Amino acid sequence: MNFELTEEQLLVQDTAKRFAAEDIAPTLQEEERNHEFRIDRVARMGELGFFSCVVAEKLGGNGMGFMESVLIAEQIAKVSASWRLPFNMQNLGPALTVEKFGTEEQKRKYIPGWIDGTKLGFFAMTEPNTGSDVASMRTVAKDAGDHWEINGSKIWISNAHVGDAGLLYAYTDREKKHKGISAFIIEPKTLKGCTARAIETKLGLHCAPTGEFFFEGARIPKDAILGEPGDGFKICMWQLNNTRLGCAAGALGVAGGALDLAINYANERVQFGKRISEHQMIQSQIAEMAVEHQAAQLLVYRAAWLKDQGKPNQYETSMAKFAASEAAVHAANECMKIFGSYGFSTEYPAERFYRDAKSLQVVEGTSNVQKLIISGMALGHTPNR
Repeated sequence: MNFELTEEQLLVQDTAKRFAAEDIAPTLQEEERNHEFRIDRVARMGELGFFSCVVAEKLGGNGMGFMESVLIAEQIAKVSASWRLPFNMQNLGPALTVEKFGTEEQKRKYIPGWIDGTKLGFFAMTEPNTGSDVASMRTVAKDAGDHWEINGSKIWISNAHVGDAGLLYAYTDREKKHKGISAFIIEPKTLKGCTARAIETKLGLHCAPTGEFFFEGARIPKDAILGEPGDGFKICMWQLNNTRLGCAAGALGVAGGALDLAINYANERVQFGKRISEHQMIQSQIAEMAVEHQAAQLLVYRAAWLKDQGKPNQYETSMAKFAASEAAVHAANECMKIFGSYGFSTEYPAERFYRDAKSLQVVEGTSNVQKLIISGMALGHTPNR
């Protein structure tokens, strides 16, 4: 059992670390204040191959796998959780899903733009009354002969109002329940009957655009369907098992970033005549953060390795997502406490880690949903896939 990264993986990791330090960190505080999303930065990340992992080389892939994607996303999230989102929006969500289920024409048309960062992607599942229960969605795609007619709405969709092309999940036959859901590729900026609106009332992830879609008789071509009618739920679950790993990598980054920040501050701050890192209470907090981070890292890396080996991994991916998300929230909370009053100030990253971390317990399946998946497989009620 070898826990060492390869030379290539160490180089990839270092490239991502330098990008985060040189391209994101210098202007991040101002961008956070202005809720600014940088399209040009997405393109630069694409140029570096950040979104090309796992994708076939004939479609523009870089020959690397899930492990490399995790290593890159982790380093980016150590600086900014907002800038971890493009890994799911460009690569692990739309690109991989279309590569798996799309036609050759769909692959050639959409995947290159997603992975080179010139076309912004998204995936639309969540609705005002539909979160973890995907099958309760109400958006409908009606077969209108030579086109599909979409009616309904989606909310809390990353990149909704800036996205160029992405995935939409809707019912094509409600009587079949979850087997009547279908997946589509839509281009909202040119789609009549589709309105996108930004959501600006978020606790965190201020540099990651989030919005909602409204569909009123929106007409999309018949060939916009991904896979076959009724394949949507299967496609959605397959996609989520990949994007969950992206979330886990982001959580790992947040936990590591909060830990590093807390350690550096504890070694500098002096109270009661000595550095606070010499106080046992602080040492206890740091120890807990370090252990949880290391444990989560092993789980996340293992899930990525299993995916790269083509082995069943849903069980391990949900474990990784759950453990890393909980570690991130705990680390951010402890970091805030170690910083004291300064942690409450927007001058320091502690409060941003604290705000951003909470999203990781919600997106791509809440912590409770991950527990359901994990327990179901642990008890033998459902198979690992």
